[in-house]
Amino acid sequence: MGRKEAREIALHLIFELSFKQFDDAELVSARLEQEVMESLAGDVALYAGELPEEQKTYIRNTVLGVCAHNAELDAVVEAHSTNWKTNRLTHMTMSLLRLALYEMQYADDVPVGTAIDEAVALAKKYESKEASAFVNGVLGAVAREKADEKAE
Repeated sequence: MGRKEAREIALHLIFELSFKQFDDAELVSARLEQEVMESLAGDVALYAGELPEEQKTYIRNTVLGVCAHNAELDAVVEAHSTNWKTNRLTHMTMSLLRLALYEMQYADDVPVGTAIDEAVALAKKYESKEASAFVNGVLGAVAREKADEKAE
């Protein structure tokens, strides 16, 4: 299993946590246990097989990082969502944006372009065409803003 699959599992956990029914660290640890992964594999092929420790670390760090920076990430989405309020977005769209923004801002090993491309691909898989365009627009605006800041 590679980073792409690990990112998708991280998205599932961020989505699950967006309903605020779980303790963050407890949920992540429980979901990454092999028996839980195997129980989900019958419904979702993504969960089949053993997760390499490197991918577990990525998932754990990313999900907990998103949780730790949730308010900040939501403020970035709000600031770059022209004519949209975050409370009007679906849990999945917000989860995708939080994941990608976290990678763009805090994951040194994920290029900005990769974070955007992967988020758009996941949006096409889990959301509508309009949602994937929205995700691309928000993330593109954030990337341009950051590039302008570095150029100054």
